[in-house]
Amino acid sequence: MPNIEIYTQPGCPYCVRAVQILASKGVKFNEINAPHGTQERLDSISRSGGARTVPQIFLDDRSLGGCTDLMHLESTGELDRLLTLG
Repeated sequence: MPNIEIYTQPGCPYCVRAVQILASKGVKFNEINAPHGTQERLDSISRSGGARTVPQIFLDDRSLGGCTDLMHLESTGELDRLLTLG
């Protein structure tokens, strides 16, 4: 089972949508609260190569990007493949 981490911020509709997509897949994931100005947000920026938006999603330390990226992976069927392979 792959290790999935998602950095989110309270009140972010994109974060809610990304969490819904992951939850619909029935996979376990670690949601990390990362509001502006926190160490968690800085970690997210560093891990993603500089992306400052949330959510930021990682699969086994590989950045998948944000919500739009996740929605694209879902629409093409690639997300299921990635979740199976890890």
